[in-house]
Parts: sequence; C-alpha cells; structure tokens
Amino acid sequence: MNSEMLSEMYDRLSSLILPATWVTIELVMIVVVIGMVGALAVGLTLYYYAPNGLKPHPRIYSMISLFVNLVRSIPILILIIALSPVVRTIVGTSIGPKAVIIPLILACTANIGRYLENSFRSINPQTIEAARSYGASDLNIIKEIVIKESIPSIISATTIAFVNNIAGSTIAGAVGGGGIGSVAINYGYQSFDDFILYSSVVILFFMVQIVQTIGNKIYDHSMKK
Repeated sequence: MNSEMLSEMYDRLSSLILPATWVTIELVMIVVVIGMVGALAVGLTLYYYAPNGLKPHPRIYSMISLFVNLVRSIPILILIIALSPVVRTIVGTSIGPKAVIIPLILACTANIGRYLENSFRSINPQTIEAARSYGASDLNIIKEIVIKESIPSIISATTIAFVNNIAGSTIAGAVGGGGIGSVAINYGYQSFDDFILYSSVVILFFMVQIVQTIGNKIYDHSMKK
C-alpha cells in the first residue's frame, strides 16, 4: 500500500465518512432525547389508564394503545416514506437528516413507550396499595414509586433507543436521510467502493459497541443503589 493510496483513503475518510458520522451522531442524539421524553409520557399514560392502572379508562387506553401498535407495525423505511408529505409540509423538505427526524422520533416514542409501559406494570401492586393507604396521590405514586422503581428499565430503554436509532438512521440513508448510511449506500455500495462501505460498517459497529458498553455500566451502577 503506497503513500498515494493512503492519501486517497485519508481524503475519503475526512471528506465523506467522518462528516457523515457526525451527522448520524447529531441525528441520533436529537431523536433519542425527544423520543425518550415522548416515550416516557406515552408509557406513563398507558400505565395510568390501563385496566389495572392507577385510574383505569378503557377508551383512552385503547385509543393510545391502538396508535402505538399502528406505528410499531410499520417498518421504519416505510414509515419514513409514508410520512414524507407531512414532513415536507412541516420542515420544507423530504430528503436529508431533517426529513427523517420526525418519523424516527415517532417510531422511538411508540416502541420505547410500550417497553416502558410493560416495565411500569411489573411494579408490585402491593407497593402501590401501601402508598395509597398512606394517602399518597397518583402524582406522588408516579414520581416516588413508579419512576424510581423503573430507573434501571428506563436506562435500559435509553440504550435500546440509541442502538435502534443508529440502525434506523442508517436505513434512512436509503431514502436520502443523510449520515453514514447514505454514504455507505451511495458512495460505497452503489459506487463499488469497498473501502467506504466497510469503513462505514466498522464505524457503525463501534458506535453501537460504545453505546452498549456505556449503557451497561450505567445500568449496573443503578442496580447497586
């Protein structure tokens, strides 16, 4: 491997792959932060109005649950395409990182929201009843019992959200979503450039590995408290 080839590889890394990696990181951070807030709200609402929840309301629960199931049933690539007219109206474009933020947030909210609902429902009902017997309000029960007892699950859900959206943002590259996925497909696969394709794969692997390692350490730390 001569110096000219090394120089060419460095140029492709610095001009294509690294900028695209930062775009992916920024996109995933935005989606996960907003998506986790939405997922927490959805999870708590489903838990609150569930048949065995704090304030059962079958109609509200069924409506929200149906919407969550609808979003979860649509593969992310199809969801991005299906929402493109709506996204174009909101952000002014149907291509690029901005265009895929809304579908990714929606998918994250629905998937992680359902995961959190199941975590909240696993809390011992006797603990809830004991709190109620001491006069605790529903808000206090949610803040002091439901959320606190579910901290490890919320950490685990956040890790899952990061990993899923690294994959989701890469899939979005197939429809002009930008980021490392777009570079891997357009400049790697379609241009028969193995260096760009497999460099992108390696970067994605390390991104997932780093996120999972950090998530595991935070989860283990929360379980010791």
